[in-house]
Amino acid sequence: MTWTVTRVLGDRNAGLYLAGVVVSGFGTSALWLTAGIWVKDLTGSNGLAALSTFALWAPTLVGPLLGTLADRVRRRPLLVWTNLGLAPLVLTLVTVDSVSGARLVLVVLLLYGAASVVHDAAESALLATAVDAALLGDLGGLRMTANEGMKLLAPLAGAGLYTAFGGAWVAVLDAVTFAVAAALLALLRVREPRPVRPTATWRARTAEGARQLWSHPRLRPLVLAAGATMLCAGVNGALVFAVVEALGHSPTYTGLLYVAQGTGSVVTGLAAGPLLRRLGEHRFAAYGIALTATAVALRAIPSDPVALVCGAAIGAGLPCALIAALTSVQRETPGPLLGRTTATAHTLMYAPNAIGLAAGAALVGLADLQAVLAGLGLACLLPAGYLLRGREASAPVPSHD
Repeated sequence: MTWTVTRVLGDRNAGLYLAGVVVSGFGTSALWLTAGIWVKDLTGSNGLAALSTFALWAPTLVGPLLGTLADRVRRRPLLVWTNLGLAPLVLTLVTVDSVSGARLVLVVLLLYGAASVVHDAAESALLATAVDAALLGDLGGLRMTANEGMKLLAPLAGAGLYTAFGGAWVAVLDAVTFAVAAALLALLRVREPRPVRPTATWRARTAEGARQLWSHPRLRPLVLAAGATMLCAGVNGALVFAVVEALGHSPTYTGLLYVAQGTGSVVTGLAAGPLLRRLGEHRFAAYGIALTATAVALRAIPSDPVALVCGAAIGAGLPCALIAALTSVQRETPGPLLGRTTATAHTLMYAPNAIGLAAGAALVGLADLQAVLAGLGLACLLPAGYLLRGREASAPVPSHD
């Protein structure tokens, strides 16, 4: 693990990029958790609290279309200006102080999510040229560690700031982190040629990313399995406030569960590069999915220690499918197609999460919580079996050590 960190941070661009991920990830994680608590306190509704997370993920449904922007312009300036634009957007939340303000929270999260789709597509495409290809697997793992690891600090910090001063100050914190992230991204050293003016229609350009994924024998099963897993994860995520309620705690207890999940993600992120080289993408993803499925099912047990252990296990298992799929997309997609292909992969993987969040918000008051969690865990095992049966399951990633 130490070697993974050392070899990535030895690259200037990778180090600056990870610093930006840490800064912006802190603000995003703080706002993401606080938004749900904020809406819950304003409206008293578990369903609307879950919809705040759905609003953030919903733009992934049009990800392939938004991703074409990442192939139309230079990616570093796009990333810088996206971060600078998000800062004033979240600052509008300082005006929220009543039940009617919950609508503004949802609108801001929706726009926030749309900008994030474009940002993630441009980011993936830029890294494929700014960082040595041999580092992509390790960098993907450390990115997950940096981003998800913010759940160790940001949720508690956000919840504490919210409890002490209100949601407006969390919005100010998020705005500041976006400005700092923009400055760090501006320091990246990368030469980007001006993109060739497209001759095809936007529909044809959008479809090219989907064709790249569907026709590729290694990418297709990884992305489909990750999408199925994220569907289950979305339902699971929408149930978190109900789980906390069943444990007899206030909504702010979700911060502790996210800390546990962040701990698991830190461990997986540090180990992702070596494990990818040892196991191959398919087995690495499948084992992580199986761990996630087991933890989701065990959350049906109404126990604080079990809930915390399951949170850590979900945090360790869920990133495996995402890291494996996105690293493969970066390695095996031509540069001019990378923005659209990444955005399409994000849609196929994360749009099911949005659907799952909506389904979970509907289920939360209609079905027995323990029965839903147990059934959900069993359903989540299916994509793991799909990957392990595939022809490429045992093929390791070529080592660059």
